[in-house]
Amino acid sequence: MGGGERENRRLAMTLAAVLFLGTFQLGEGELKGDYSKLSGIIIPGFASTQLRAWSILDCPYSPLDFNPLDLVWLDTTKLLSAVNCWLKCMLLDPYNQTDHPECKSRPDSGLSAITELDPGYITGPLSSVWKEWVKWCIEFGIEANAIIAAPYDWRLSPSMLEERDLYFYKLKYAYFLLEIAPKQYIQWLDDHIYAFFAVGAPLLGSTETVKGMLSGNTFGLPVSEGTARLMFNSFGSSLWMMPFSKYCRADAMYLKHFSGGIRKGPNAYQCEQKEFQSNYSGFSTNIINIEIPSTRGIDAYPSVSEFSQTNYSSMECGLPTQLSFSAREISDGTFFKAIEDYDSDSKRTLHQLKKSYHDDPVLNPLTPWDRPPIKNVFCIYGVDSRTEVGYYFAPSGKPYPDNWIITDVIYEIEGSLVSRSGNQVEGNPGPASGDETVPYHSLSWCKNWLGPRVNITRAPQSEHGGSDVQVELNVEHHNEDVVPNMTRSPRVKYITYYEDSESIPGKRTAVWELDKANHRNIVRSPALMRELWLQIWHDIHADSPSKFVTKAKRGPLRDDDCYWDYGKARCAWPEYCEYRYVFGDVHLGQSCRLRNSSADALLHYV
Repeated sequence: MGGGERENRRLAMTLAAVLFLGTFQLGEGELKGDYSKLSGIIIPGFASTQLRAWSILDCPYSPLDFNPLDLVWLDTTKLLSAVNCWLKCMLLDPYNQTDHPECKSRPDSGLSAITELDPGYITGPLSSVWKEWVKWCIEFGIEANAIIAAPYDWRLSPSMLEERDLYFYKLKYAYFLLEIAPKQYIQWLDDHIYAFFAVGAPLLGSTETVKGMLSGNTFGLPVSEGTARLMFNSFGSSLWMMPFSKYCRADAMYLKHFSGGIRKGPNAYQCEQKEFQSNYSGFSTNIINIEIPSTRGIDAYPSVSEFSQTNYSSMECGLPTQLSFSAREISDGTFFKAIEDYDSDSKRTLHQLKKSYHDDPVLNPLTPWDRPPIKNVFCIYGVDSRTEVGYYFAPSGKPYPDNWIITDVIYEIEGSLVSRSGNQVEGNPGPASGDETVPYHSLSWCKNWLGPRVNITRAPQSEHGGSDVQVELNVEHHNEDVVPNMTRSPRVKYITYYEDSESIPGKRTAVWELDKANHRNIVRSPALMRELWLQIWHDIHADSPSKFVTKAKRGPLRDDDCYWDYGKARCAWPEYCEYRYVFGDVHLGQSCRLRNSSADALLHYV
């Protein structure tokens, strides 16, 4: 891969999920200006892009075949009726990441590729993804050509995305029209890109990846865990989401691309002394605790033998040995080497880990992210949901892919650690828990990007008049987590805002924590969308008195925010909402609508 391609890929990864803002004017309560200049690029997450068949596959014993452009991910009808055919179109070769000989799939294009994965079928969070986000854009007047999707084949590792699909090259030139000298990158970013919004980003990886790799994670699909494991482990991207230590880094030589430097050699991987002086690589507990036979041999484990034994306690070779592994020992391959003789899939994992990550000529993504080189960075995620942070595995006595079973699960929940079995848990719980999928430790890594002093505000997610808003100003921050000393009402869901009081010169950073916001649903959260649009609206106006939008109150912004107050026999929020019946309304709340336009309501937040 040449130097130019390296620049393409790193720059594209840095600019994921950004919003561009143009110049606007306000007159007589209405927006004026070229709406096409308010635009954004959405880069979806894992499993959030539709995949379509790019071949013809005849499925025996089923009336449903796969023809070019047929939906593969996610067509649940074909999954249920022809699962073997469907798998052929989903699986990749575990070593070279090529398609199945009988079927291949490619990512769809456009907004439709990321809005709904399985239109017309009730699959809950698996179906609707960015549809609600796009709906908000339409309600606030964003033009159709201003929101661009950048779908991709989420099964591939970063290097294969570029090698096979030229994804990062196309993102750089097709979307950004970027052909400038490396020394001018930062200036170009400052001039053309307003903000980077990272929503639910697993910045230090996700522990659920380990479950998917060892026992299978169906994510609600009607397949067995063994089938889910086969599929998940065939994807090079699976390793991209593994948990890793915040104390260990590969050389960040890619930064030289922004100043015209040339990258030479592989990434050197080094760990700080804190990695060996502290426990659990900075996570709350050991991520993997696994039982393996005490002696090795061809008959020691069913994955390498046609004949399995189901009770290891009666084996003549002795009792099993339990080993524990931290995030670093997972991401650097130590864990997979330890079970290599007991799990036939470990050789594949070690091959992919070395080829696509440790020896990647551009970067090893299994290293803590630095703050993106963009003027305004917003990191948004959910907190205080029960989140899996550790697992106990044991041999099942069955052949691969069902050779491991989970015997216990460790959860973090609101600042404490509990186990599914009720056993005592050793660890260092954080001040909060994660979003059901990603641990708090990984989500909150972006707090390290905040400036030396931080303003912290906690406000209800629902519409409010400002009476329940708590504020701490100029809290000292030293590149670590910062936790407010604030109260909570058990019946209220809050948003806690961490915003630069004293910014890094030329930069502005904010972190939003949304109580009980699920990882898979956060992009459909009305509270998130409201705050996003208020911040954008606030920043449009150059004469805004503060760097961030006020949190003093939150009134309705859309007709959907108005509702009927049965206790007072009127529409709630009479300052903003009124009863206005429209033919087709079927209940009183549906007839409650904003008194004025959204632009008028937004004037309160300039």
